[in-house]
Amino acid sequence: MEDLLGSIKGPRDLKKLSISQLEKLAGEIRGLLVHTVSQTGGHLAPNLGVVELTIALHRVFDSPRDKIIWDVGHQAYVHKMLTGRCHNFDSLRQSKGLSGFPRRDESEHDAFGTGHSSTSISAALGIALARDLSGDNYKVLAVIGDGSLTGGQAYEAMNHAGHTETNLTVILNDNEMSIAKNVGAMSEYLAKVRTDPTYSKVKHDVEYLLKRIPAIGESVAKTVERVKDSLKYLIVPGVLFEELGFTYIGPIDGHNILSLTEVLQKSKNIKGPVLVHVITCKGKGYGPAESNADKFHGVGPFCVESGEVLKASNQPATYTAIFGKTLVDIAAVNPSVVAITASMPEGTGLKLFASKFPRRFFDVGIAEAHAITLAAGMASQGLRPVVAIYSTFLQRAYDQVLHDVCLQKLPVIFAIDRAGIIGEDGATHQGIFDYSFLRHIPNLTIMAPKDENELRHMLYTALKCDGPVAIRYPRGSGCGVSVDEPLLCLEIGKGEELKPAANLTLLACGAMVAPCLEASRLLASQGITAGVVNARFLKPLDEKLIRRLAREVGAIVTVEDNILAGGFGSAVMEFLNSNNFNRVKLLRLGIPDEFVEHGTRAELMAQYGLDSTGIAAAALNYLQMHGAR
Repeated sequence: MEDLLGSIKGPRDLKKLSISQLEKLAGEIRGLLVHTVSQTGGHLAPNLGVVELTIALHRVFDSPRDKIIWDVGHQAYVHKMLTGRCHNFDSLRQSKGLSGFPRRDESEHDAFGTGHSSTSISAALGIALARDLSGDNYKVLAVIGDGSLTGGQAYEAMNHAGHTETNLTVILNDNEMSIAKNVGAMSEYLAKVRTDPTYSKVKHDVEYLLKRIPAIGESVAKTVERVKDSLKYLIVPGVLFEELGFTYIGPIDGHNILSLTEVLQKSKNIKGPVLVHVITCKGKGYGPAESNADKFHGVGPFCVESGEVLKASNQPATYTAIFGKTLVDIAAVNPSVVAITASMPEGTGLKLFASKFPRRFFDVGIAEAHAITLAAGMASQGLRPVVAIYSTFLQRAYDQVLHDVCLQKLPVIFAIDRAGIIGEDGATHQGIFDYSFLRHIPNLTIMAPKDENELRHMLYTALKCDGPVAIRYPRGSGCGVSVDEPLLCLEIGKGEELKPAANLTLLACGAMVAPCLEASRLLASQGITAGVVNARFLKPLDEKLIRRLAREVGAIVTVEDNILAGGFGSAVMEFLNSNNFNRVKLLRLGIPDEFVEHGTRAELMAQYGLDSTGIAAAALNYLQMHGAR
């Protein structure tokens, strides 16, 4: 049996194949996608949907000379296969293996590194303008999904591109979904476009009829132009894009390789910005992914035959699930509570809330900045908005957190999921910066629960506060502790001393409390009595407790799954310095000044010395160097 995929060493090899061979190649690619992602986890449905489109792009254009920029980049697995990385595709998202996203240092075919939404057109336009300034003539393409068009940056870039009139091609991959079902006016607009007559035929017919009018004077000619413009608003599906300065082509069947190659070839000859509208099916070719595309958008290892995700038995509930259930319980007795997500109702645990309180649930699409200011507006009118958002995506709304929420001291709650080291999605998705970019903002209270039970109490406490609150918690299962009833209101800025100290204190935040407790046990076997404190609050710190530890113990090790610069350890160090505790032995453990690559969470925690063994070893070494009491 012919192995077409094995013969593809680079994009040029695609130009040698017939359309029928390319169709067979598409089947082989889907087979490898399903097989590999079933073992490594990853973004399956988006990649199954762009197989034919990716083949057509690499058949028509000449990467790496021509530049292809993938929005988000979670749909670039096929691109990786066709650009010389098929031989080690089984290393996808594994430590030292292929990244799940495009990376400039991984391949010359990855023209621009991505990981977040709605950035591709800006990057592509920048590359195109750089090309123009250098006098070169290669092609530049941005491949963007309809879900990413809910992000405002995409329109800022399109507006600028239309103004510059530079040669640029935008491929709109329209599959009616981002992660969850798309929402908003743009989604409705594209739905209408999909059902309208083909643009090129209608445009041709109208122009033909207008040209049949006998030659007449200038004034009548202008009237004809006005008639043509008005007709365009009635019959041209892509009029929005045309008004932004793009030549619109489509919609095109995104699974017909022949049609795609013909249209893409023609688009190369059009001057100025071009938008090619392609209709695809997310999850195409694998039944479970087609019928449940949101589940298979980003999925862990699964059984190929059944589509069931493989999970360890008897795992505790996830922090995400506990958050979602607790919010529903609170909202049932507090009608002012509303929930907001940026296209992640499932991933943030808000799906249950949406079903219970549909009028109080708001999915704004991939528009994090809007989500935060929307919440601020709601809070200004007496509502209690809870914005559930991944740590890596909260970065995109820093200005709104600072100016629109915290400056006005509005009671918005940020439920920050996937905080700390999250694993296989790699550098673009690690949630290791939030302590640092939030801690310096006035009026903001920052909490981090040691377990899922404490998360419940923190959410309840946050809703009792009269200002903004951030609650930061990790990805994955909780610690398996029992859940208290009823919910308790915690004292703001009050830590929890879990084990008394003699030689040193391990002062930990959030998910780092559990490994510190184990590290304390390991140190006990070395004759070291290490206390453990659950800080609970990064801001405000429990200054009374830290002051006592500084006087009575004199050796403190802060532990955080955040970058060291500006994080929890920095906060403790600043307090000690400002209060003249200059003789206190302080060791800060956390992430150094670098981006954390992909790998399992356990591998990465060990790599950075943040597992129990690493914490114990660092503490013991520090005591041996500086002397213990």
